[in-house]
Amino acid sequence: MSSIKDFVSSEFSPIKGKTSWASPSNIALVKYWGKYGDQFPQNPSLSFTLSKCVTTTSVAFKPREVKSDHFSFSFLFEGKQEAAFHPKIETFFKRIAHYCPYLIQHHLDISSSNSFPHSSGIASSASSMSALALAIVSMEQALNPELSPIQFAQKASFLARLGSGSAARSIAGPMMSWGETPAIEGSSQSFGTQLAQRIHPIFETFQDTILIIDKGQKKVSSTLGHQLMENHPYASTRFAQAHEHLKSLVTILSTGEMEDFIALVELEALTLHALMMASNPYFVLMQPNTLAVLNKVWAFRQDTKVPLSFTLDAGANVHLLYPKENKAVVLEFIQTELAGYCQGGQYIEDQVGAGAKKL
Repeated sequence: MSSIKDFVSSEFSPIKGKTSWASPSNIALVKYWGKYGDQFPQNPSLSFTLSKCVTTTSVAFKPREVKSDHFSFSFLFEGKQEAAFHPKIETFFKRIAHYCPYLIQHHLDISSSNSFPHSSGIASSASSMSALALAIVSMEQALNPELSPIQFAQKASFLARLGSGSAARSIAGPMMSWGETPAIEGSSQSFGTQLAQRIHPIFETFQDTILIIDKGQKKVSSTLGHQLMENHPYASTRFAQAHEHLKSLVTILSTGEMEDFIALVELEALTLHALMMASNPYFVLMQPNTLAVLNKVWAFRQDTKVPLSFTLDAGANVHLLYPKENKAVVLEFIQTELAGYCQGGQYIEDQVGAGAKKL
């Protein structure tokens, strides 16, 4: 699919069916921060697809008995009615209705659950919106069996993007980019692209242990954070930096140069937080325990030479990244030195994964 109009589906005769998908979250190494238009990124990003932090979503669909201009659906989260989710799903359906006209022809019973605690501080928008998008494109495939695997993946990522930008990168693994960049062939503003180049074996089993520093509501939503880049004094410099970082990271991922990987990924994490501190209004998203952990990680790396690094999302929690061969020593370090900085001593062990799976 080469243009947005290619994602517009025809109307089909409604049918009855059910589909289920498990889709993972992802952690950006090169961050996208700032968007424009219809959920397009101001700069390209590149992420590790996670393995264990997944959302499982089932959609049972059937023809509607009465025609209406309003969408018809129910939603259960972990077996319970959750009316608070309805407005977000309604908004998502409105955004994708032009591309999926069959939605209005069906009633959908949606059921969703997370493999990670709902209040763990892990953003679930990427996993939840990608899982729902995959289920919706599965509906389309049932109506139109001629949809090819490439068309399926691209449209699922395209739709997921309209629910949550980072969800575009949760379709496949072990790494996905989003946003046009000369560094990655086939990259697009409209959907995520699986990194097809050779990846050094050390990154194929890379670990991500997520330290839950703060489970609380974020001080600033991602939507507002992106909006603050519109008049940010450092916006153009940041967008240029992200392009250069992504180009460098593509090379690093193939060579396995760990020192270069660590320096780039940590700089990206700190740049994201620096942008928020320099925005108007400004926000400090780290907590004292976040800074304490970062200093502990730097000291541990210097003392042991173990290639442990960190990245951060737009919040207080810390993602610890390291090779699988160092897992035992890093987990011991976490248990003895870092768990005390986590809320309730909580952390989640995860690793690079292969992407979403149809169940």
